[in-house]
Amino acid sequence: MWLPVYEPATGKVYGDVADGGADDVAAAIAAAQAAFPAWSALPASERARWLEKLAAALEAKLEDFALAEARDGGKPITLALKVEIPRAVSNLRFFSHAATQFASEFHHGEAGMHYTLRKPLGVVGTVSPWNLPLYLFTWKIAPALAAGNTVVAKPSEVTPASATMLAQLASEIGFPPGVFNLVNGLGPKVGEAIVTAPEVKAISFTGSTAVGKRIHQLASPALKKVSLELGGKNPTLVFADSDWRDNLDTLVRSAFQNSGQICLCGSRILIERSIYDDVRDALVDAASRLPIGDPLDAETRMGPLVSKPHFDKVMAAIQRARDEGGRVITGGEALQHDGWYITPTIIEGLGPDCASNREEIFGPVVTLQAFDNESEALALANASDYGLSASVWTRDFTRAHRVAASLNVGMVWINSWLVRDLRTPFGGVGQSGYGREGGMDALRFYTEARNIGFPA
Repeated sequence: MWLPVYEPATGKVYGDVADGGADDVAAAIAAAQAAFPAWSALPASERARWLEKLAAALEAKLEDFALAEARDGGKPITLALKVEIPRAVSNLRFFSHAATQFASEFHHGEAGMHYTLRKPLGVVGTVSPWNLPLYLFTWKIAPALAAGNTVVAKPSEVTPASATMLAQLASEIGFPPGVFNLVNGLGPKVGEAIVTAPEVKAISFTGSTAVGKRIHQLASPALKKVSLELGGKNPTLVFADSDWRDNLDTLVRSAFQNSGQICLCGSRILIERSIYDDVRDALVDAASRLPIGDPLDAETRMGPLVSKPHFDKVMAAIQRARDEGGRVITGGEALQHDGWYITPTIIEGLGPDCASNREEIFGPVVTLQAFDNESEALALANASDYGLSASVWTRDFTRAHRVAASLNVGMVWINSWLVRDLRTPFGGVGQSGYGREGGMDALRFYTEARNIGFPA
């Protein structure tokens, strides 16, 4: 059985992908179980060598993978070429090196002597989203493999091309059979089979809060380790003393990169009242001039939304904002185009309690709110059930750190956005999920600590 795969720029089917099921998951788990003893027994340096080999093979075909993602997901080819596929390479490389630096702990001087082993869990499952297909797919499988686990991975059925190509590439370079297994298909058939399989010891999921809650419910009876990186309704706080004019391009990018289909996009822009009109007008002007069009055109800055259902969802959210009394001051329209394009949309006039400022839209839509002082800015920023990320724009370094410490989020950027150090923990709080990925946090998640003590 096969599922159609649509090209967002045209709205037409351009390929198909396997419609996997429970039997396919069972076969992948069996292969992973068979491969686990040998893979986990390898020295860390050997596992690192395999990940580095896969990274080099991916890097050699960077343009092919970027083209696949531009067609598959509608993202601008320049974004795929310069950011997202290189980041996938970096994920593999980073964790190949991290594998050799993941040290055990040793404690003494209090009650005998103790050392802690970090043992791989066994077979682990990963479920990755459609918006950053290879970027987040590798973000999960790389630390799992580096730590000595074998993996059963499910990419999104909406954008399956690059992950499937990576699995094929792994086979071509002779990656040990059964170590890295990919199963395509729908969430209820493939994803839930992975989550509920007794042999799968941990689940890492990135996606919507609704699906994350479902995974939590399915995994909890077995007390499985689960890491959930879910939605966001991220605030961007712009203070009057900030260099916002010099950073206007970053502010616009933080709102509309990948058509706003990134969980870290700043969808609520909070602006100090004394500069509100100037910032609003500048944002409207910049957003209205964003080059929108064919993802394969190197000049395109914003492509289509990923699918017709998602397009419909975002258009409904824009109408809801109007119904709530919001003023659409730019955008808010579907482009007359073959694919699923929506113009960059900025809305003002809505308070913190309305659905448009509380529910994730996940599209090229941002709201503007004014604040008079730091305490009001914090109140608006924290008026959300989500808590993934935020950015703070000010020249007052003391205030920047004070505000960052008071925001109910997992990550804060100061005078920047999406500046990632792969050693740092990544994740949110509240409806944005739980657990942390990245650096040693990821390797700890994919291992079990075993403490061994003996008398001094």
